[in-house]
Amino acid sequence: MASTTPASSRTSPARPRSRRLRTKALGLCAALCLALPARAALPLPELSHSLTALKPARPAPDFALPDLDGKLHRLSDYRGKVVLVNFWATWCPPCRREMPSMERLRQQLDGEPFAILAIDQEETPDNVFVFTGQLDPAPGFPILIDRTSEVAPAWGVLGLPTSFLVDPRGRIVYRGMGGRDFDHPAMVETIRRLLEK
Repeated sequence: MASTTPASSRTSPARPRSRRLRTKALGLCAALCLALPARAALPLPELSHSLTALKPARPAPDFALPDLDGKLHRLSDYRGKVVLVNFWATWCPPCRREMPSMERLRQQLDGEPFAILAIDQEETPDNVFVFTGQLDPAPGFPILIDRTSEVAPAWGVLGLPTSFLVDPRGRIVYRGMGGRDFDHPAMVETIRRLLEK
């Protein structure tokens, strides 16, 4: 979707929201950077290990985005599975911090009808490839590239990182903004309950 978007569509109503999202995120990042020297000696805050239930659940907007190898992934292709959809970027500190726990979660649930789709915002595949190559463990799930951040507005993303759990019926049932410890037992239990339904 991102690679085939005509230049004229960049002035569509979705773009101002995208700019606002990026402006908010950049502002937050700048504030964190300014505060960093004073907090350098302090321990990092714990990552959250819970998500907010959405009641009622709502249909997850479909999308089609390429991964780092150019393969197209549609959310609708994952119908019948629980899907963790994560919006992130390499410049976002909590995004960088939570990414290894997403891979550990994937490994814990390997063989289950569960998938992770991590949607990078407005960066190049080369930048993302360099970053993910530094991670331990390296992501074994698809990293999708949204060069124009066209998908995030439809999902109501207001900041990064933001994560959603989509149930096997294609409905958003949980949402969370901010960094998460995805392989925490409480998070794994939440996902297992969805798998058993």
